[in-house]
Amino acid sequence: MLEPSNADQLPVAEENNWQRSFIKLTRKLIGKKPELSSCLDYAGIFPTDYRMLVPPRHAIKDIIFLKQVFNSSQQAVDIRPPLTPTSSYRLNFYSLQLHYLDEYMPVLENLGLRVIDQVQFCLNFDGHTGYIKSFSIQAASDQATAFYKLKKNLLAAIQTILDGKLENDGLNALIVLTDMDWQAIDVLRAYRNYFLQLGRANTEASIHKALLNNPQTALCLFNYFEARFRPDPKWQDATLREEQALFPLRLELLQSIEAVIDVNDDRILRALFNLIDATVRSNFHSRKTQQNYFIAIKVDSLGVIDMPLPRPFKEIYVHAMHMEGIHLRGGKVSRGGIRWSDRPDDFRTEILDLMQTQISKNALIVPTGAKGGFIVKNQPGQTDLRAAAKTAYITLIEGLLDLTDNFQDNEIICSQAMAYDDADPYLVVAADKGTAQFSDIANSVSATYQFWLGDGFASGGSQGYNHKALGITARGAWECVKRHFRETGKDIQAEAFTVVGVGSMDGDVFGNGMLLSPFIRLRAAISGQHIFIDPNPPADDSAFNERKRLFVSPGSSWDDYDRNLISSGGGVYPRSAKEIPLSAELKNWLGLRFKSIDADTLIKVLLTAPADLLAWRHRYLC
Repeated sequence: MLEPSNADQLPVAEENNWQRSFIKLTRKLIGKKPELSSCLDYAGIFPTDYRMLVPPRHAIKDIIFLKQVFNSSQQAVDIRPPLTPTSSYRLNFYSLQLHYLDEYMPVLENLGLRVIDQVQFCLNFDGHTGYIKSFSIQAASDQATAFYKLKKNLLAAIQTILDGKLENDGLNALIVLTDMDWQAIDVLRAYRNYFLQLGRANTEASIHKALLNNPQTALCLFNYFEARFRPDPKWQDATLREEQALFPLRLELLQSIEAVIDVNDDRILRALFNLIDATVRSNFHSRKTQQNYFIAIKVDSLGVIDMPLPRPFKEIYVHAMHMEGIHLRGGKVSRGGIRWSDRPDDFRTEILDLMQTQISKNALIVPTGAKGGFIVKNQPGQTDLRAAAKTAYITLIEGLLDLTDNFQDNEIICSQAMAYDDADPYLVVAADKGTAQFSDIANSVSATYQFWLGDGFASGGSQGYNHKALGITARGAWECVKRHFRETGKDIQAEAFTVVGVGSMDGDVFGNGMLLSPFIRLRAAISGQHIFIDPNPPADDSAFNERKRLFVSPGSSWDDYDRNLISSGGGVYPRSAKEIPLSAELKNWLGLRFKSIDADTLIKVLLTAPADLLAWRHRYLC
């Protein structure tokens, strides 16, 4: 690596020549760009090591970029052509903070760039300190497009990564291989993530391999998607669009896939092609120029080959830098809630299972059921997870409404310029795990869309009934529990009985359920984040009152439980714990002989532990 020392010195004559050249060139440019006049004030700020390596014409550009960084407090990036026929392009990063190689190298590697050398400069002016990190780069692949063609898309992608708005992963190498822009690659990334949620025997690495080994096929996939949904008056007629745009691109894409050598790559590329073909709506073109950019696609599940059963009627997948989400419907008119999932690897499987349950629950209310869910992706510096969940929830709701039709003056208004399905204006959401307080948020988003259902869009808000306050699901299930115990000769409203639960007190179902009898002796509970254990619950009302306190505290968890009220040998432990000590009381109850146990194994033991009732949200096993 090239690291010039500040001790290096230019001869005075050369130093003066460099400065005179800088001033002369700046004055010449001022005639065309008067705003550059301030650059003359900085002729003497460049250190010796800088003047040894950087010509005056590039110094002017560096001043412009540093002033931009000072004004925005955000990093900036620029690419410079080779200074000589034998040298390489240089990639310059500008910032107000000192950054290290390990921060930049993953970005450059994922872009398919090879670093030849690097140098760093520190410049002080106007009371600021600015840093320039400069890399000499080459493409790592022989298939790469020439750099002079890549400049616009490459710089836009790097800047978007620096701004925290684009994922830094291996798919970004498609920019260098095909000159695709970062949003085109993000479309393929969205389909990659959706594909992985379908439970196929593929990994992110295998999908990357298929796309990067066959970059022209990757480009064809995006071109087909883009032509399928691009708003274009001359192709408003679906037949003309098919004849003039889609059919030729489909042939090109199939020919490109036929040329793929690796059979696994072939399967993956065909599967991605199938997913694009099964997509009936997308908000990509309406969102790509907005500040709040994300991608939502609506998929006809019947058109997806090898989709896990049962197949929903339709599903909408939402992809953003900070979240992912999905909404599954059993039919056109269906109802169900939106939950905050803690299963990033298979949240669609979780939502699919819950959609089936919702279909059964809705049998007497509406024709069928629906369910939605989202995950929050970890972001650097993210501390308020609840606020991040609200942001993710809003993005999901916006994605759903982007692709849902509306009613206006008794006429259906299509939400998208290109839709390959029938009119579809019915969409309602409800509260679920982690979103009990979000109904008003959903209705406020609905209002900005002027959605025809108004505050009927999201039930449970301040203008409707509150799931948590009424506790309908829990009270209905509790009647079944009471009857079961009554048939065994036990009155659980007057006699103590032990419970092991799956849930947390802030939820509307489990939380309500654990308050429906003061004689509940909750020995253990498992939530998404914690394991609560109370081997010998107190006989008084202290535990009941503490559960009630957590129930009315928004966003509470078992970690908020007063440890002084937990019996000897109990406690609250994170579900990620590698080692949980087993007290004498716990060993005696669970029949274990170990000194400690990991969280996952303890959960398995607790689900079969001696107790009168296993309470699992709306399922109660006695």
